[in-house]
Amino acid sequence: MNDLTTEITEPTEMVKNINNLTEMVIGCAIEVHRTLGPGLLESAYETCLCRELSLHALFFECQKPIALEYKGVKLDCGYRADIIVDKRLLLEVKAVDQLAAVHDAQLLSYLKLTGLNVGLLINFNLRMLSHGLRRKVLGRSDDISL
Repeated sequence: MNDLTTEITEPTEMVKNINNLTEMVIGCAIEVHRTLGPGLLESAYETCLCRELSLHALFFECQKPIALEYKGVKLDCGYRADIIVDKRLLLEVKAVDQLAAVHDAQLLSYLKLTGLNVGLLINFNLRMLSHGLRRKVLGRSDDISL
């Protein structure tokens, strides 16, 4: 009976943790946006977001190379994830007038290539950052709550 209880509670804890992580990262992005406002280059927001993540003692990797595997061969095509937080959450940073379908497709492709399930698309070039946030989840809907 203990095994069944463990099997049920462990995914619930994982879900809670990824949701908490997502909330913390969004809080960091809001702080960067509140401090800098819109109108800067994507690279500036990315650098400042990395600084904010480090101030919150979150583990992250910037400009992480993403290999593309094609028919059993790994190819270096120059793809890079802007930021991967805690080896579980992929962040794609933008500074554009408006997010487009191609940005969603890019995030989903990067999630597939990295094997990660959860990603955030963050567009800093808006008056209100909440209008530029999108969360994408790969996998079964009962694996990770939204």
